[in-house]
This record gives sequence, structure tokens and C-alpha cells, in this order.
Amino acid sequence: MNSLPKNRGVQCLAALLLIAIAGFGPAAHGGPLRDRLQQRALLEQPLDDEADSSRSQPAPGLPAGTRVLRDLAYGPDGSQRLDVYLPAHAQAAPVLFLVHGGGWRRGDKTHDRLIDHKLAHWLPQGVAVVSVNYRMLPQARPDLQAQDVAQALAWAQQQAAAWGADARRFVLMGHSAGAHLAALVAGDPQWLRAAGARAPQALVLLDSGALDVPEIMNGRHARLFDQAFGSDPAYWLRVSPLQQLQAALPPTLLVCSSPRRSSCTQAQAYARKSQAHGGPAEVLPQPLSHGQINAQLGQAGAYTQAVDEFLSRFAAWTLR
Repeated sequence: MNSLPKNRGVQCLAALLLIAIAGFGPAAHGGPLRDRLQQRALLEQPLDDEADSSRSQPAPGLPAGTRVLRDLAYGPDGSQRLDVYLPAHAQAAPVLFLVHGGGWRRGDKTHDRLIDHKLAHWLPQGVAVVSVNYRMLPQARPDLQAQDVAQALAWAQQQAAAWGADARRFVLMGHSAGAHLAALVAGDPQWLRAAGARAPQALVLLDSGALDVPEIMNGRHARLFDQAFGSDPAYWLRVSPLQQLQAALPPTLLVCSSPRRSSCTQAQAYARKSQAHGGPAEVLPQPLSHGQINAQLGQAGAYTQAVDEFLSRFAAWTLR
């Protein structure tokens, strides 16, 4: 009989130990061990939702009258492509600019958990949606990925009028690794200046994969962070949104997964630093998994309503 792969075996053993601890004795006995195993389980969770194709609801169709422009090139590399979804009769439409996650090494602008419910929710409100791909590991490290995001943002803003959209009304939204890249681009003006991009009107970070890179790398962490950030502390600082935040950000909403305690801790630290520079910043903890934070945005409920309220206050989006 073939044996389980080593990492699967470790995960199974951890899961069995968790079940055993939960099923025997009061919480006071073995509590520290249970906490360590729970933290281990969180470290093993993938920081992307490409690994989970399950849906909480069936995929919605595109609203009638939607115009789709696919695989528009913003750079010479085959990965430097974006898709544009335009609402019917678009005229000076605000733009939701999406940056997918995938652990800096995989993912795609068309992934259902990234776009399905966001399109179904915001297109009927008259909002255009842009979803961007970028070069990934091992071809490009996170600093080059951030450069791609800034370049794509600048290119989309330059094309916006021809699409019936407003270059001054872009909201930058990223999930996981995409949220890390969005925070890096928005928080350090050098990225925007080098690309010729306008600052976004607002920034929405969906359970960022990393906000304080040195803290992650100096602690216990999953291997994907080594693949992304390497071993050079100077590089960690260069691609760490918290350390690179030196001026007021656009209004920022940081959605964090409350089961991933480190996610909310880093989000709160980032919000405090942004506020100290005079930028409005809010943290929205949600009792959802890392992938659910992405997939459920746009579905009816309190979570989507909270994001809509933020956009109406800080991006002047008037939504029906």
C-alpha cells in the first residue's frame, strides 16, 4: 500500500490529535497543547483559495447588458493582462480594481471565488470591475509583482474614459497575496509615481497575506513565505507594507479573518500607523475563513453591507 505524502501525514496526525484533545478531559487539561496544535493548523491553511473550489452559493450570471473586454495587455509579458467588466450604459462609472491572491505563486483574474459575487453585486450598481493578472513566482518576486499592479492600475486609468469609466474613482481591492501587493502599492507613493498612476480613491484589503513581513519571517511561518520573501532582512523591509507606509493612505478598510488571529493583529497595527499619518483606516473582523472572506463578498448580508457602507462614505459610491 502506498503511504501518504509526508506533509499530508503530518496534517492528518495534527487533525487526529486535535480531535483527541477536544474529546477527552476538560479544557484546562492539555490547553497549551491544544493551542499549539490549533496554531499549527492555521499555519497549514493555504493563503489562497485556489485550493478550494467549493461554493457557498451557485455562480451568478453576468447582469444583462454587461460588456466584457478580456485579456487586455498592459505590458509585454503574457502574464500582464487584465479583464474589464462594464455595466450597461456605463458613463463616468466608478471602478473596482481587483488583485487576486494565490500565495504570490498562483491564481488568476478569472477565479470564481474572486469575481463571481463581486460582479453580480457591483455591476448592477453601475460599477465597472477590472480584474488583473501579474507575473508570479518563480518568474517575479513580490517587488516586481507590485510593480505590475501599479503598471496595470496606471494603464487602466489611462483607458478608463474610453470604457465609460472615471479614472478618478478607482477603488483598489486585493485578497491575500493580492491584498499585500495592493497595500504595498498604495502605501508607498514611489510605486504609483514610477508607473504614472493616480492614487486610488480608497483601498480595501481582504485578509492580507502579509502586512508586517519581518514579524512573519522572524516567527514561525509557512514555507510559502520563504518562497516569496527569501532570507534577506533588507528585502523583507522593502516589501513590507507596514514598514513602507510613510504617508497618509487613501481611506482604507482592512477585512480580517478572526480565526486567523495574526491577520487581525497585523491589520490593527497597520490601521494604527495609517491613522497616525492622517489616513482614515478601519478594521473589519469577520468570523470567516481566509477563502470565505474573498468568496462571500458580494453575497447579501451584513459583511457586504459593511463594505458598501465604507465605499459610500469614503469613495462616494451611491449604491442602490
